[in-house]
Amino acid sequence: MFESVLVANRGEIACRVFRTAAQMGLRTIAVYSEADADAPHVQMADEAVLIGPAPARESYLDAAKVLAAAKATGAQAIHPGYGFLSENAEFAEAVMAAGLVWIGPPPGAIRAMGLKDAAKKLMAEAGVPVTPGYLGEDQSEARLAEEAGKVGYPVLIKAVAGGGGKGMKKVEQAGEFAAALASAKREAKAAFGDDRVLIEKYVTRPRHIEVQVFGDGHGNVVHLYERDCSLQRRHQKVIEEAPAPGMDEATRAAVTSAAVRAAKAVNYVGAGTVEFIADASEGLKPDRVWFMEMNTRLQVEHPVTEMVTGQDLVEWQLRVAAGEPLPLEQDEIELNGWAMEARLYAEDPAKGFLPSIGRLDHFRLPEDFIRVDTGVEEGGEVSQHYDPMIAKLIVHADDRETAAALLGAGCREVEVWPVRTNAAFLARCLDHDDFVAGDVDTGFIPARLDELVPTGGSPEAFVAALALAAADAAADLGLPAEGDRNSPWQATPDGLYGFRLNGPERVRHEVEVDGQTVVGSARPLAPGEWRWMIEHEGRMDVAAVMHEQVTIGEELSLNFVRTDDGVALFDDGLALDVRESELAGHAHGEAEATGALLAPMPGKIVAVQAKAGDTVEKGRALVVLEAMKMEHALTAPFDGVVAELPVQLGDQVVEGATLARVEKAG
Repeated sequence: MFESVLVANRGEIACRVFRTAAQMGLRTIAVYSEADADAPHVQMADEAVLIGPAPARESYLDAAKVLAAAKATGAQAIHPGYGFLSENAEFAEAVMAAGLVWIGPPPGAIRAMGLKDAAKKLMAEAGVPVTPGYLGEDQSEARLAEEAGKVGYPVLIKAVAGGGGKGMKKVEQAGEFAAALASAKREAKAAFGDDRVLIEKYVTRPRHIEVQVFGDGHGNVVHLYERDCSLQRRHQKVIEEAPAPGMDEATRAAVTSAAVRAAKAVNYVGAGTVEFIADASEGLKPDRVWFMEMNTRLQVEHPVTEMVTGQDLVEWQLRVAAGEPLPLEQDEIELNGWAMEARLYAEDPAKGFLPSIGRLDHFRLPEDFIRVDTGVEEGGEVSQHYDPMIAKLIVHADDRETAAALLGAGCREVEVWPVRTNAAFLARCLDHDDFVAGDVDTGFIPARLDELVPTGGSPEAFVAALALAAADAAADLGLPAEGDRNSPWQATPDGLYGFRLNGPERVRHEVEVDGQTVVGSARPLAPGEWRWMIEHEGRMDVAAVMHEQVTIGEELSLNFVRTDDGVALFDDGLALDVRESELAGHAHGEAEATGALLAPMPGKIVAVQAKAGDTVEKGRALVVLEAMKMEHALTAPFDGVVAELPVQLGDQVVEGATLARVEKAG
């Protein structure tokens, strides 16, 4: 066994590898960009090396700098994590040529599976079923459009060198093909340096089933059962689970044996995932599952496999890379219970899931009954330069229904501010009756988006906001230290506010909750009880404010934190901005009101699809902004004329910059 390992990565996966490496007694070495100088993975490592500026291509994607850091620190092995250089065969060869241990599959296996078209041809030769489509070398728009027509719409355009949903577009009809192809090629070029694509038949009710495989240098290959990753948004996984719901033994045997054949076909060593697409229109069946691709690395969702098998897959990686045989044979690997994982993203579902960046002034994740894998901490920054995933929440239970309930409860406990997250969205997915019943496919989220995206606070949150307004009014009337004997409002030692007999009966309050005006009244209860009766829209609730919590009734509590502008109130995973009405200055609906399209975050203009003077219809894409490795189309808010479009292709823009302005027709 080597004695030291450098992780050529950042964030959650670097922290994950360091934990196991430290438990095994290995010296750990981190690399970091200027943006990550204070990041947790840097603090966890025994040694850390700065390798460049924030942009990944100048740091984490710079193979020469990573190798120089390994040489300078005396690292004996390199673990690539996932993303960045993890599936770069040239980097793997360079690591091995430098005399270091590469903790990953052989470069030949990476190459064989790295290009989706070549991989599909290889899998077909190995007897692994593949989806129908076009895998040819002719990449002209005309030929690709012709082949899409032959396959039959709807089709998927997929980056040959891609993964993670980048460079992947669903096309419903021929008229949409050219624009989708151009976007897919741009994303693929930006993410992988290769804009080639393939065409694949789109399965109408697809499920994403994948199998965790492991090989060693002694010719052994095993599987660690399947995972279901069907809950996706824009082809990016949101919730993963193991085993797959509705999986019978015949289908499991077919898909796991196909995965093992796939790994053996490329002499695979290390951790890998073979991904399949299944037609779920009639349930899972052995003859309705097809090979999609193989990821030649450890997956983001590997913890669910760890939970149901009881194995540490990072430890397996380290031991196999050191030349040891697989820790277990196939018949020794057991499947126990049910595990689920939710990916916590820094994004705002209410704004079309736009990434949310900035400082994590408040960051609290659940601690009980749940495993949390994260690479950020309170006070840290969510940067525009990297993937917006900030944590993974993982649970294990005896059965699927219990696992879903536990994970949903964990998502509702998330508190993050001022960066927005998808925690409440995740909780709604996990609570949905169809999900609980196992009725899932990759169209689950798009088909139910209106139900799953929170559009505002709950009635209880509005009651809590009014209670906070009452508490603030009480504090303004009384002296905050000892209290004022002449004031009706008095503060107790534990931070509650109460009322004496000579105070007012009822006070009207008006607050803004995420831009929505909430009006109600507060009446203090009997002396010494330090509570209010809140009236709002015909309901009456007793609420008390203490420290950072509002209690409603006997059991319900909502946490809050003070901010520079007001209060952040946490409502089942949803973070709400609560302010006094006169202080509320939100720009909600600005595009609808003024026609101005503003940059939601810093980024690069990768497409300009209109010009000043053009007549446009509502929903037409005018400008495409690339940020955090994804494209975001800004569309006309209504029918009208483009009054101004001040940006050009290639421009770097700051958050809030005007990208276009549309005036209503007539």
